[in-house]
Order: sequence, then structure tokens, then C-alpha cells
Amino acid sequence: MAHLELEKVKDVSAFRKIAIGTWRTAYDPSVYGTMEVEMDRAMDYLARFRDATGLRVTVSHLMAKAMAAALERTPDMNAILRWSRIYRRKQIGVFFQVAMTDEGEDKIDLSGACLYDVEKKDLATIVAEFEEKVDKVRKRQDPALEKTRQGFKRMPFFLMHKLLKLVSFFQYTLNIPLPGVPRDPFGSIMITNIGSLGLDMAYVPLVPYSRVPILLAVGAVKAVPVVRDGEVVVRQMMKVNATFDHRFIDGYHAAVMSKVVHRFFSDPEKYFGPIPAGVALPAPAASGEARAVNPLAGLAE
Repeated sequence: MAHLELEKVKDVSAFRKIAIGTWRTAYDPSVYGTMEVEMDRAMDYLARFRDATGLRVTVSHLMAKAMAAALERTPDMNAILRWSRIYRRKQIGVFFQVAMTDEGEDKIDLSGACLYDVEKKDLATIVAEFEEKVDKVRKRQDPALEKTRQGFKRMPFFLMHKLLKLVSFFQYTLNIPLPGVPRDPFGSIMITNIGSLGLDMAYVPLVPYSRVPILLAVGAVKAVPVVRDGEVVVRQMMKVNATFDHRFIDGYHAAVMSKVVHRFFSDPEKYFGPIPAGVALPAPAASGEARAVNPLAGLAE
């Protein structure tokens, strides 16, 4: 008689196989922290921006712009480890996690898109590039991505960890591009919008083979009582939950990141740009500006 009555899960998503192949133990150099951001001005800014442009700009787009600025100000955070040495990146990339439900709500898979040079682009361009990539991902119209997903789904479980470790070694440790594998697919930082699921807090684990040292889980915006000038008032607040690699990112870097985020969201028109009177959708992203790949962590955009 078996100790447990079990049934093998046969239809496993590509993301789930990658996750199983990625983590073998709970041991890692993660530091976790949460900051609360006042969102009244930012939410008003988003509403006016949508009304003026018709673009589906979200909190995730604002956070991407703010974090790109934080990485630009603290280049030591925009780095990877190779041979136990720190190497700064010359480009800033922001990876957005995206949930895929085209096969049914009970068969959720995860994917995403990485946008580059976000700190140099206006909000409308960021939204347009993101929507274009995400639309292709969700409609499964990206041939390279689909080939990768199907390959992972067919890969035996016991080989996943070895394969991911080998790919990471060639792409990052040796810095050698591999045929058929996107160049730097995960960028400098990963952002996932858990607020779209109604969640306030969650800490996303580091993904060793992606070499991304910072992951953010953006929570739901909620009206809560806070103290301002000695009085209790109601404000819209959002929790931003961070996980970072303590081997080369510490409290100083986190403090700089926090200050930049608070500054941007407290005065959105100054830092994200004025509300356009009307704007046409920017041209689609040029090849290499945004890349869609299989995700390794995170939840729905």
C-alpha cells in the first residue's frame, strides 16, 4: 500500500517545467522588502493620460519608467555576476511578466516581454511597444517564442535543470550567444503586477539562470487611512514588494530606488511627462527594442 494516494499531472505548462528545472533548494541570497507609495496623483495622471490619448497606460508602465531611472542613477544595480565578479550592463532592460489564458482559465501559462532603453523613451512609446509584444505573445504569433515554449514542454523533467544551467553558463558566464536563444532576454529587472489579481503583497523569488538581480511585485492600489500632518486622512496607497540579490545589491541601493520611485509618483507630470493633448500610437518597435520570451517567475500583467 502506498504511503500517499497520488496522481501524476500530465499536462504541465512550459513555465511550470522551467520553474521545476530552475530551483532545486530554497537556499539563495535574497533580500525582501516592501515600500508603500502614495498613488493619488499618479492615479489621476493615469486617468487623464488615458482620456487624452486612448492608450492603455498602467501602473506597470509607470513603474518600469521609474525603475529604469533608478537603475540609471545607480549603475551598480544594473549588473550581473560572472566568475564571482560584478559586471555592469551597458543597457537597461525591463521585463514584464504576462499571463496567458488562451487555452482556458484552467491552463494558465506565463510569458513576458522585455523592453530596452526605457529610461530614454516617453510613456506613449513604452505603452505601444509593450502592447505590440504582448499581443503577439498572447496570440502565439511569435515564432521564436512558440518554438522555445514547445521545446520546453517536450523536454524531460530530469533534464530541465541541467539544460537551464548550461544555457545560463554560455549566455552569461562565458557571454557567448547561442543559436536560437534570444540575446539578454530578461534584461536588468523583472516587474510583475500582482495588483491585477487583487493582491497587496508577494515576494517573487530570484531566478538564478536569468541573472536578474531585482524583481518587483506591484500590489493593488487601495484607499487606506494614513496620518498626514498629524491628522488621519484617506489616501490611495500601493505596496511595492522587492526581492534583490544581496551579493552585490544592499540597503543603500534599495534606498536610492525607493527615493526615485516616491519622487516620480509624487509628481508624475514632471517625471513621466506632461499629459498630451492627443497622440497617435508610435511606430512599432524596431527589431531588438523589445523581445518576448518565456518567463521564469512572476504573475499576471
